[in-house]
This record gives sequence, C-alpha cells and structure tokens, in this order.
Amino acid sequence: QVQLVESGGGLVQAGGSLRLSCTASGRIFSTLYMGWFRQAPGKEREFVSVITLTGEGIGYAESVEGRFTTTRDNFKNTVYLQMNALKTEDTGVYYCAAAGDWRGDSWFRSGQDIDFWGKGTLVTVSS
Repeated sequence: QVQLVESGGGLVQAGGSLRLSCTASGRIFSTLYMGWFRQAPGKEREFVSVITLTGEGIGYAESVEGRFTTTRDNFKNTVYLQMNALKTEDTGVYYCAAAGDWRGDSWFRSGQDIDFWGKGTLVTVSS
C-alpha cells in the first residue's frame, strides 16, 4: 500500500507563488506515475498535471500550462508542484495521485481508477 502525504498549501495573494510537495512511502517511488489534481469548492475534481517515472514525460491542464511546473525527486520520494502567477480560480484542495501502471494519458487525466491518493492540501488564493 502506498501512502501519499501532501504539504505546502496555504493562503497566498493573486499573482503569488506556492510550492506543493507530495511524499510517498510504501513502494519504490520510481515505479509510480505521479500527478496532481484539484477540487474547487462546489466543483468536481480536475486534473492538474502528470509526470512519468523518471520525469521525462510531463503533462498539464490547459488552465495551468505555463504557470505551474511539476518535477519529481526519486531519491527523496517526492513530487512537487510549483505554482506561479496564481489566480483566484486556482483555489481548491490539491491532491497528489499515484499509479503503478500506465493506461494512457487520457486515462490518467480522467482521474478514474487511479491507485493511490493523498488526503489533500488546501490552497487559497485571495484577490
């Protein structure tokens, strides 16, 4: 069983930056495809980013492309989400997700049947 623990959320003004971290345990980290999702108040969970095993493949939601950067450190068992130029619409709970097998980019972006999830960290962007 994989445990995922997110950290780094908080309150920030629009235009500011935050860096989220997600540390995994329970499995060799380099065998996990990692990603970030978020859920705004009253809305469904949505895909934010995905990063493949060694970080060679990275994908972003259109809404965050150019502002957010996902990286991973397989020695520290951690995936990061650097968020710059934050907007009020970026407010929400951010969840880390991990999958042991790859079933395609569309599958991961759907968030369906992903193996492991963290409990989330709240990001609030004020105007």
